[in-house]
Amino acid sequence: MSDPYRNLVSSLERRFSGIVSQAVSGVGAELGTITGGGLKLDSFKHEIPDYGVAEWTAKLHLPNFSMVGTMTSPVREDGTALAGASTSVPTRFDFAQAEVEGVKVEFRSGFVPGDRVLAISVNDGNHAVVVCKVVSADG
Repeated sequence: MSDPYRNLVSSLERRFSGIVSQAVSGVGAELGTITGGGLKLDSFKHEIPDYGVAEWTAKLHLPNFSMVGTMTSPVREDGTALAGASTSVPTRFDFAQAEVEGVKVEFRSGFVPGDRVLAISVNDGNHAVVVCKVVSADG
């Protein structure tokens, strides 16, 4: 005798699999290049002047770490030294582990013409969204 619940689960799995396949078919990620006037996808001969760029908000986890630097005092609020300011000898600054909520990761400001990027076509191919910069594994 067959288990009706097992049949239902099997039927739902097949249906969801079909829905997911249809939803992501045609949504391809591809390489492109940032140009002076927009985005040039490898598979499309025209430059796209109006494209989107992914932007993420994340929680930043900082481990314990130290840095060496100097201190200059007094300074203005923008960090520029006031007349008569003095700078310390190299000093180690120790930072405790911390978590910072709401860190904005903005890629747009880091792109320059010639950068290779990974983009996803959306809106039936009428728009592209740059997901990230692509660099060589060799650094």
